[in-house]
Amino acid sequence: MMKKRELFGSLVSSFKKGGQERIETLRPPYFEDENSFLNNCLNCDGKCALVCEENIITILDDKTPILDCSKGGCTYCDKCAQACEFDVLHVESKKDINAKITIDMLKCISWHKTMCFSCKELCLEDAIIFLGLFRPEIDMEKCTSCGFCVNVCPTEAIKVTKWQ
Repeated sequence: MMKKRELFGSLVSSFKKGGQERIETLRPPYFEDENSFLNNCLNCDGKCALVCEENIITILDDKTPILDCSKGGCTYCDKCAQACEFDVLHVESKKDINAKITIDMLKCISWHKTMCFSCKELCLEDAIIFLGLFRPEIDMEKCTSCGFCVNVCPTEAIKVTKWQ
């Protein structure tokens, strides 16, 4: 039986332009200083990525970790911080991911009168609200920028941008 997400994905695949766009560099939510990644991850073997239960941590060529929300979202489980041996990630430094989640109304099929709740169904914080049945918006007071809504959107209407 085809899942709802798969159905929507197949229906709107003609609207996609060659796959996911590259998202901005987002770091795991357990650090104090962005420079510590470049200074301290050089000798690491990427344990933070190995213990990530959602498999969203990717190690770049410079050996620093980033979050890839096209694969899923962050549960804030603390495992990456607990595995960090090089004083970069700390459980005590836990904060929301330094990103803003937005919905592109032009790409979102709900905004075009097609009932879709894919993003809302996976939102752990209930931060996606619908004005009526067809107008989803992100409640920034509730959103932790975990990213779970990003990869379930059948039209890639949900974007992640790094806070400046």
